Amino acid sequence: MKLIISGGGTGGHIFPAVAIANEVRRRHPEAEILFVGANGRMEMTRVPEAGYEIVGLDITGLQRRLSPQNLLFPIRVMRAVRKAGKLIEKFLPDAVVGVGGYASAPVLLAATSRGIPALIQEQNSYAGLVNKLLARRVERICVAYPGMEKFFPAEKLVLTGNPVRTEIADGQRAEALSFFGLAPDRPVVLVIGGSLGARTLNQATAAALPRLREAGVQLLWQTGKAYFPEAQQQAAPFASHNLQALEFVRRMDLAYAAADVVISRAGALSVSELCLTGKPSILVPSPNVAEDHQTKNALALVQRNAALLVTDAEAPVRLYDEAFALLADPNRLAELSRNAHQMAYPRATTTIVDELLTLIHPRKNS
Repeated sequence: MKLIISGGGTGGHIFPAVAIANEVRRRHPEAEILFVGANGRMEMTRVPEAGYEIVGLDITGLQRRLSPQNLLFPIRVMRAVRKAGKLIEKFLPDAVVGVGGYASAPVLLAATSRGIPALIQEQNSYAGLVNKLLARRVERICVAYPGMEKFFPAEKLVLTGNPVRTEIADGQRAEALSFFGLAPDRPVVLVIGGSLGARTLNQATAAALPRLREAGVQLLWQTGKAYFPEAQQQAAPFASHNLQALEFVRRMDLAYAAADVVISRAGALSVSELCLTGKPSILVPSPNVAEDHQTKNALALVQRNAALLVTDAEAPVRLYDEAFALLADPNRLAELSRNAHQMAYPRATTTIVDELLTLIHPRKNS
């Protein structure tokens, strides 16, 4: 079995791609899996770290502002499609998976023009441009939210959820409290702005440190690399009160297990992890993403009473007012947790691979 997985640009595309590859390899250890990404993007380092080969294409997206780079865009696309075609003719995959991002477009175009079956995995509740453009060329579209027929042909849709690490929900609270040195009789707020951090969340959290200390609330604050030196200085006077600034949290299973409330951006994978762990959350969508898709991700939960939403503009004033009010309301915490859990798809990865194998096996048997 040979498989090409294409796409990337952000962790939200890369981690699902690796999860799909891992599940294929678990079932078929002999499978040959090749990733195709965009040169200069994070997949070119993250995918090899996960143990897979990757080839890079020279492809970038359209700039949202007027830019001379946009004039070169059609040329780059044609060159990337040509290179992708040569890769496909050499590798001869049984199927191609696109997870979104710049690199998935030329690979899916080249594959489908050669009659190779293709599957798209769309992580967000508002479909990405590449996936929308290629939807009619592929056989299957795996989505994380209901109602996606407004973007894609309904007959191709399979509601699977997003591939996330299921072990993220396995953390035990007692182990988590010990790991982070937290007291068992005081509430814990977890702040996660993504691996790169989030300026608004960091500024609001820094300003709230005195309030958190006075209220006896403990804090696990993932700042991101760029913000960590400043945040570390800001949190240092509060260290004895268990208000901790952390550059990056590697044991997210334990961080979720410790948390009573999570404050987070609303990226697709973050939202999926919050549902899987059943954590009450306050979502602050990033305003700096295409089509404002994080707000749409957040609203998918808010409309089912599974999370709260505070806009990025409101966060400096409202964010921690909402957090303290939520911590003081056990019934509301339980309600949000219960409703979030009901939106989880713990078998997302296996379901996606099931769909993928239905595309491959008829060809193998013909």
